[in-house]
Amino acid sequence: MKRRSTPTKEAILEVLIKSGKAMSRETIEKSVTVDVDRATIYRVLNTFYDDGLVHKIVAEDGKQYFAVCIRCEEKIHSDNHFHFRCTKCETIECLTETVQFSVPSGYSVTSVNCILTGICKDCTS
Repeated sequence: MKRRSTPTKEAILEVLIKSGKAMSRETIEKSVTVDVDRATIYRVLNTFYDDGLVHKIVAEDGKQYFAVCIRCEEKIHSDNHFHFRCTKCETIECLTETVQFSVPSGYSVTSVNCILTGICKDCTS
């Protein structure tokens, strides 16, 4: 189903694309140039999620972050990759490189939703 584009949707998507990182609703609200309330931002983000434009990351504290899908331009929606949350600058980013992990014998992984936590490369230097 083709959805109607609105200035609010365009503004939110532009903020997410320009950031290149996962953003919380609060951060998005501070960054958009249009007047929009919290409920509308969540509604737009969930519509983007349902349409496969963004993926949702739930951090260990339960806070939701949204990021433009790494491979959306190829029309391949995938939430199955690792994310990294920096404890210093509080950003969450998608890791594009493969992270190796293993599971005990007899287990079969079908989905991955993992956040690695530490200090990002920008904050380390």
